[in-house]
Amino acid sequence: MRTTTTTTLTITASSVSTPPPLPKHTRTTKPKQPPKQPKPPPPPLPSPSSSTKSHRPPLFSTFKWKSHTQINYYAELASKLAEDARFDDFFMIVETVTTGGASSVEFSALLNAELISKGILCVIESDEGVQRMYRVLAGFQKLGIGSVVDLLLSDRSVIDAIGRECRRSLNRGGVDDVVDLLETLSGFGLTIEDVVQPIEVIRNCVTKRNTQAVIRYAGFCTRADEVFCSGILEFGKRGDMASALTVFEESKQKLGCVNMYAYRTIIDVCGLCHDHLQSRTIYEELNAQNINPNLYVFNSLMNVNARDLSYTMNIYKHMQSLGIAPDIASYNILLKSCSLAARRDLAQEIYTEVEHLESIGSLKLDVFTYSTMIKVFTDERMWQMALGIKDKMIEAGVTPNIVTWSSLISACAKSGLVDQAFVLFEEMLLAGCMPNSQCCNVLLHACVKALQYDRAFRLFQNWKNNSFQMTDRSLKLGGSQTAINVPFKPTVSTYNVLMKACGTDHFLAKALMDEMETVGLSPNHISWSTLIGVYGGSGDVKRAVQVLKTMRESGVPPDVIAYTAAIKVCVKQRELNLAFSLFAEMKRYQIQPNMVTYNTLLRARTRYGSLIEVQQCLSIYQDMRKSGFKPNDYYLKELIEEWCEGIIQDSHRSQGQLKHTSKRDLGGPHSLLLEKVASHLQKGTQSIAVDLRGLTKVEARIVVLAVLRMIKENYHPGEFMRDDMFIILGVQEVGTAVDKNEFDVKDAIVKLLKDNLGLEVLSLGPKMPTEIRINVENPFNSQPDLHETLEGTKLSKSSNRRPAVLHRLKVTRRSLYHWLQKKVE
Repeated sequence: MRTTTTTTLTITASSVSTPPPLPKHTRTTKPKQPPKQPKPPPPPLPSPSSSTKSHRPPLFSTFKWKSHTQINYYAELASKLAEDARFDDFFMIVETVTTGGASSVEFSALLNAELISKGILCVIESDEGVQRMYRVLAGFQKLGIGSVVDLLLSDRSVIDAIGRECRRSLNRGGVDDVVDLLETLSGFGLTIEDVVQPIEVIRNCVTKRNTQAVIRYAGFCTRADEVFCSGILEFGKRGDMASALTVFEESKQKLGCVNMYAYRTIIDVCGLCHDHLQSRTIYEELNAQNINPNLYVFNSLMNVNARDLSYTMNIYKHMQSLGIAPDIASYNILLKSCSLAARRDLAQEIYTEVEHLESIGSLKLDVFTYSTMIKVFTDERMWQMALGIKDKMIEAGVTPNIVTWSSLISACAKSGLVDQAFVLFEEMLLAGCMPNSQCCNVLLHACVKALQYDRAFRLFQNWKNNSFQMTDRSLKLGGSQTAINVPFKPTVSTYNVLMKACGTDHFLAKALMDEMETVGLSPNHISWSTLIGVYGGSGDVKRAVQVLKTMRESGVPPDVIAYTAAIKVCVKQRELNLAFSLFAEMKRYQIQPNMVTYNTLLRARTRYGSLIEVQQCLSIYQDMRKSGFKPNDYYLKELIEEWCEGIIQDSHRSQGQLKHTSKRDLGGPHSLLLEKVASHLQKGTQSIAVDLRGLTKVEARIVVLAVLRMIKENYHPGEFMRDDMFIILGVQEVGTAVDKNEFDVKDAIVKLLKDNLGLEVLSLGPKMPTEIRINVENPFNSQPDLHETLEGTKLSKSSNRRPAVLHRLKVTRRSLYHWLQKKVE
């Protein structure tokens, strides 16, 4: 490549022929000029982008060209300069000639295209070739000699060189520079798709998240609609819904019409970005314009919303009402939606309809139809029905694919038919269908689920050697045993399945984890959680919990599954304090427990020994309800009841009379009882007031005993009781009958306190003075002297509400003190 290091216009004898003499001019209107000083070298020609701001006069601007000899000479000179890639000087010569009166068209025709082509190639292959080429082309356009470029672009070698440099620039991140150059080339009538593949430009724009570059590029492409859709789709593959929508909205403006291909693409992107609601908004936009989508848009809309069977069926019916006949893809999507909704009955109806349409020649069932129906039966563990679909499939001449075989193997595996799964695996190999990693994982899982651990490891070792030889069954082709070798690449799921086959052998499980990293795989959350379970199975609680720390150090933050696995290990090994500390750690890391986490902790104890243990579990119970989970109230209620009844057993034990309480059927919602117990235990002994409203007599008994046990465990010998204990039985509006349940509760509580515990119980009367009103919503507060507070509380009532009176019992502080002293003794 020849380059120049000076911008001075230098003409040597060897470069061009001797120039003809310039025409002489007589000047009669101006005085004689003094002798000219030596002329300095001309400044370099600025780039076209900056030359518009310059008013530098061209060389020889005062001359008028009168002979073709002169023009030919300067055309030859300009061509030589272009050959040396000295395009600044080239443009200066062209500007001088055309300004002097020569025709730009005539001068362009005299230029040597071959020499200019060589110079163009030098520019392209130089550093920053795309940017320099853009400036050169802009210079040609500015001077009106674009016909030269048209001639150059007919040279395939020039186009190929531009394409190569564009790809290099894209790899370096020069997206905007490439788009600028291609836009300039499009102005010369060149089909820019021939320079570089549109998908290459689009993907680089998407990598840079440069939506404007995509919009600009698509705007000057010959097939603009396809390029716009490619940009929308590529953004969708990256999960960038916002950018995809930006390009889509611009495409509607640029294309100037409703393009169903673009609508179909953006709806597909909604599926890729898991935003089915956005797809519905786009569909409603079409409806608002009274535009009916075509079949492909409807299919995409149904596919994106396949998890909502009701919506999918409504779209399907609307499509039919518009007279749009569904194709086989439409029915496949409906079957998929039924499968996701576990609606086997509806799937069978649709499948029967499709079979009928095939019988009359309207449709042809494809491999997806059969595979989806097999999946439907697989999920229902109906392996025989699944095999029946396979037989129909083969009879119809449709070849099962890897998805079909994997579903069939899975159907048998879920039903515990390991041998049948191996038979299907052999049939798949004989049919020439090579298994993928997912299919192999299904077969391994079948072995593990059937506790055939050795068989699973033997298969894995054979597959690692690329040998699919069946250990228990030989493949026979023409009477000879045949081994089918297929490259096998294990995945993270493969190792996870094998780790479950390790049982309590944590050394083997850890070796599999190490092997996983050796082959370039990174253990995921399931891998670590399985390792925790293996350590737990061997009784090594310390190492099981240590895995959580190792996960963080490995860059995999523990999730709810890992923590739950560790909590299970602690509960199983009776390390309950550690289990609850892990739960607290989860909350600190803002990891939301799941149903399994809560139930594991609530069932951690078979009985409660202290108030702290009860408060601990009740706190978890309340947190579980606030998180929207429905706990097993009955199990927790029984433990609370047993803990509360310990007060009675202690009293009988002190008298030498140990009685066993029988289990009671509480009836009604247990959540109210547990919430009452939790509320009272959380308040402590600052305000000894027990609210029994809304409880049955059995539930009321448990709440009262819970409060008494709390008082007992918080009591320090020698202290005096500061407050009486008040028991709220109910609130009655004046003039209404007393609830019968309130009488039953009162009798049961009085009997419990007097007869079983020996406490002094006073009834404060069925009515209170009319001037004393009780706040029905909060009949007690946290003040120490509750009696005085109640006496001074006024009921804020509306004019249309009757005054209310309070029914309550009082356990004197004196009797409570003597009862506690007996417990101490």
